[in-house]
Amino acid sequence: MPLSAAAMAAAMTVLVTAVVPGAAASAGTSPGAPTSGAPTSGAPTSGVPASAASVPEAPVGEVVGAAPLPEADLSHHGYVSFSNGHIAIRIRSENLGPSDVTASTVRLRFSAPLAVTQELPYDCLRSGKATVLCETGGLRSGGGARQTALDLRPTGGPDEVIVRLDTVWNGGVRDTDPKNNVHQVLAPATGDAYAF
Repeated sequence: MPLSAAAMAAAMTVLVTAVVPGAAASAGTSPGAPTSGAPTSGAPTSGVPASAASVPEAPVGEVVGAAPLPEADLSHHGYVSFSNGHIAIRIRSENLGPSDVTASTVRLRFSAPLAVTQELPYDCLRSGKATVLCETGGLRSGGGARQTALDLRPTGGPDEVIVRLDTVWNGGVRDTDPKNNVHQVLAPATGDAYAF
């Protein structure tokens, strides 16, 4: 998934609603309103004729007939340091397998807004006042790690910054151990490196 598409996916929530054909479709009726011949006892009706055959439902979250997702284990580690108004971040992203990952996107969220003008690596982009998204590219199972280095400036002159890091796109695989790609680091403005 291209980085711009990952940014859109991170910003949107998709809601799926089931629609029953014929429900509230008659002219002049609204959902839940009794229709001619409908019971008027005050009991709610579904709007579906009693003669309609019931449709078996799939368990929530399961796609009927879909193949199981490949499994992988994305891992992000590195360090954060903060001094002289600069946040230095080094990220090592790798895939511990068993399946390859075609691409992944790391999201970095900061407790302070970032300066409007920032020099970002070519594979990173802004996603709001205090969020940066970085694409790792493909990650082979058990292959070499990808390095991402950022030097960012927050606004407001904070004495410390909290950095929250997670994976916002994992190439469509099921991550078997998401704990090693979600981190939160508190970095005081001392210049010390704090590992994650």
